[in-house]
Amino acid sequence: MKSIITSKNAPAPIGPYSHGVLVGNMLFVSGQVGKHPETGIIPENVKEQTIRVMENLKGILADAGMNFENVVKTTIFLKNLNDFATVNEIYGSNFTGSYPARETVEVSRLPLDVLVEISVIAMK
Repeated sequence: MKSIITSKNAPAPIGPYSHGVLVGNMLFVSGQVGKHPETGIIPENVKEQTIRVMENLKGILADAGMNFENVVKTTIFLKNLNDFATVNEIYGSNFTGSYPARETVEVSRLPLDVLVEISVIAMK
């Protein structure tokens, strides 16, 4: 049995996908970009985009009754791997103690021409 998670705390999907899908005690959250859910504004720098990405993820997790402590796996997509240190610092500040498993990859292009996209898997 699966439940679809739709959040007002994240920008509306730009395609045929859900913010998240809850299956049993596992939540699969679609990749989030640095777009503000109300204004649609996407900051031009990776620092501000990453902050917004983490806020979007936080909102989706909260709507599923979870938080970053529930995250067990993340995937970070970067347009430029030279931004790794900046993204890593902001990303890491959202977790305390036990960190989730993760991979970070550089890609040639991301939706809406953003600089960073992050997806997560969480468990209750």
